[in-house]
Amino acid sequence: MSNTANSPDTRTRVVVIGGGYAGTMAANRLLVRPDIDITVVNPRPVFVERIRLHQHVAGTYRADIDYDNLLGKGIRLLVDSAGRIDTAGRRIELTSGADLPYDYLIYAVGSTGAISPTVPGATEFAYSISEFESGQRLLTRLSELVPDAAVTVVGGGLTGIETAAELAGRGRAVTLVCGGTLSSSLNASGRRSVAKALRKLGVEVLEAATVAAVRADAVVLGDDRMLPSAVTVWTAGFGVPDLASDSGLATDTLGRLLTDETLTSIDSPRIVAAGDAVAPAGRPLRMSCQAAIPLGAQAADTVLARIAGTPPAALDQAFFSQCISLGRSAGTVQFTRRDDTPVRAFLGGRLAAAVKEMICRATVWGIRREGVKPGSYRWLKGGTRAGSTEQEAAV
Repeated sequence: MSNTANSPDTRTRVVVIGGGYAGTMAANRLLVRPDIDITVVNPRPVFVERIRLHQHVAGTYRADIDYDNLLGKGIRLLVDSAGRIDTAGRRIELTSGADLPYDYLIYAVGSTGAISPTVPGATEFAYSISEFESGQRLLTRLSELVPDAAVTVVGGGLTGIETAAELAGRGRAVTLVCGGTLSSSLNASGRRSVAKALRKLGVEVLEAATVAAVRADAVVLGDDRMLPSAVTVWTAGFGVPDLASDSGLATDTLGRLLTDETLTSIDSPRIVAAGDAVAPAGRPLRMSCQAAIPLGAQAADTVLARIAGTPPAALDQAFFSQCISLGRSAGTVQFTRRDDTPVRAFLGGRLAAAVKEMICRATVWGIRREGVKPGSYRWLKGGTRAGSTEQEAAV
């Protein structure tokens, strides 16, 4: 492949699609080279702390941050959306109608909420909190209700647990419909810690129950029980945007871009991917900011290596825990092996809440610092990807 940065008069155009955790880290890290023109394409003018959206909808935290306070100097933010990637012409067709050329593209489109279309009424009446706009709609709806109005949260994973706990901590009457085992990604001891905290908050947990239908004012369970529900929040599962498949790029069954171990698309050496929407060698990591940020750094490193004409390094990162907020005064930190499988050790209570809050703050601080000192970010390495495909958006 030709080196686009060989001539001192040539600048390399790198476009990052997606301004989430992976995209912002990647863009900031590219600043190590002054001869790169960096553009971040994002549909909104603010960065969203997705791991705090459960706080946002409860009114305990504002989850949007101005990009001026996050992206490094010289990075261009283009508020628009990518409609299609023309790999042959190396350009992005934007939904505004404009074309954006690139020399290298970092695909960091993230994930979206996946409200089940097979459950009658779910797409019509249930609310998602996977994106800022859907979170805003839920926040508005909750503000219209009396404090003791019944709220149902569907999904017993980390996002559902955090949402149920946050709303209950604000005095809401919350029922959590798990559809299976509560917090199944945790060890048994961690699950007990979560269950104890939810009981203390007054959350009614229906562990084995499933949802048969959603109505405007109720949830119908699989056994025909009817739960009154002024608001139903759907957190059971995530999907990814269709941009890669719509552009003719190879994806896995969920729609994540298929790459090699250097995060390079198997269809185009000019496209590198990071975050929730990438499946390196067909083995994706857990959807989380804990995975997305190191992936963003490594995607940037791959692009930098290709510009320099050197072989890019293979993916190398590890997990260390799963951190769960349980209201403002409690939490559970489930420690894991480096492949993200849980061990018996965990933290609970106020100490775990403090650890989770520290991690949330450090996440934004780390991205911001990379924009000031590009190349300074470090991450845990030496992991494998065994059993790491659970779809979650929590830390």
